[in-house]
Amino acid sequence: MADDIFDTRFEGKEVEIEDNRIILGADFNLTGADPTLRNVLIGAGWDLNAFNADALDLDLSLFLLTKDNTTRGDADFIFYNQPVALDGGIKHNGDSRTGAGDGDDENILIDVQAVPFDILQILVVVTIYKGFEKEQNLDMVRNAYVRVVNADTNHELCRYELDAVLDDKMETGVIVGALNREGPKWHFKPMDEFVEGGLGEMARRYGMIINQE
Repeated sequence: MADDIFDTRFEGKEVEIEDNRIILGADFNLTGADPTLRNVLIGAGWDLNAFNADALDLDLSLFLLTKDNTTRGDADFIFYNQPVALDGGIKHNGDSRTGAGDGDDENILIDVQAVPFDILQILVVVTIYKGFEKEQNLDMVRNAYVRVVNADTNHELCRYELDAVLDDKMETGVIVGALNREGPKWHFKPMDEFVEGGLGEMARRYGMIINQE
């Protein structure tokens, strides 16, 4: 694998990467890893902590951001109630309400060539539906991950495992990563930015108010 695919400097130190696993502080050059990349699948999976009786309804969502770190309007928010954007260039493939079974529980397909040039960042968000009302939090989640896949070849480019990130976190929402545009190239940066108010609070942060019913 070419050296320029990974930038793994973190606070001035080198970090070790196992296979395609990435950690906080890394920056993965998706285009460098696969120059043919066009259709990107963002997949997320999780399990419920066995000690919790009520199923967690986690949701995978995206925010399309300009250089001003804001959306251009409601259409730049992709979630379970608005699953299609950019005339089909982005498509949410369905809402899993239990996280049961192996593999991705939810995923979103992005044609990066359909993303307008004024969109410089795509935030990847995981939230618990009505987590505050149900007294649920992200510490209740186990075996969680987010991965980036070339949807045309089904090749997994990188995977961000979240167990250590979510441990002891009482919030109901987290920005787990960002697809960043650098000219014709796309990078994936893992993140751990938590939001207490979940999806509604994140939407307000980027200029929207949503109805989660």
